[in-house]
Amino acid sequence: MQRPSPDAESPYSSYWRQLGETVAAIFVVAVLGNYPWELAQAPLYAGMESFRTVAWHCFVASLGDGLLVLGIFATGFVVLRRHTWFVRPGVQDYGVMLMTGLMLGIAIEWIAVHRLGRWMYTAQMPLVPGLAIGAVPVAQMLILPPVIFRLVAMWRGRTT
Repeated sequence: MQRPSPDAESPYSSYWRQLGETVAAIFVVAVLGNYPWELAQAPLYAGMESFRTVAWHCFVASLGDGLLVLGIFATGFVVLRRHTWFVRPGVQDYGVMLMTGLMLGIAIEWIAVHRLGRWMYTAQMPLVPGLAIGAVPVAQMLILPPVIFRLVAMWRGRTT
């Protein structure tokens, strides 16, 4: 019986390596994709007058957005039972993506504004009726994740 080479990778470790690379790719693309959005919506928040303040706060916010997109990925992984669920998404995959993004977007904005007082809006921020939270950041979690997941799938060479 031939023994496997010490350098040979088991299918189990290959799966976890691939999963880790996918998670890292999603986070990087999510941060890079959300940063311009954060910069564009910065004038809709109070206290964003200085460029240094805007640049820093938007960077930190984009890191948080990266974590939220990972939360969407994790939800899809658990609900759909496959880590490649976003590669060729169907109706159910988009449904999980959009519903999770909507719930996260609403929850984060509502808690940050109404419970923690982390930020305030200017008069230019369109509000979600009945919730008094910003419509633009909620839309962000609906619009960007499908784009991010598509870019990651293309980058990782799993779809054309």
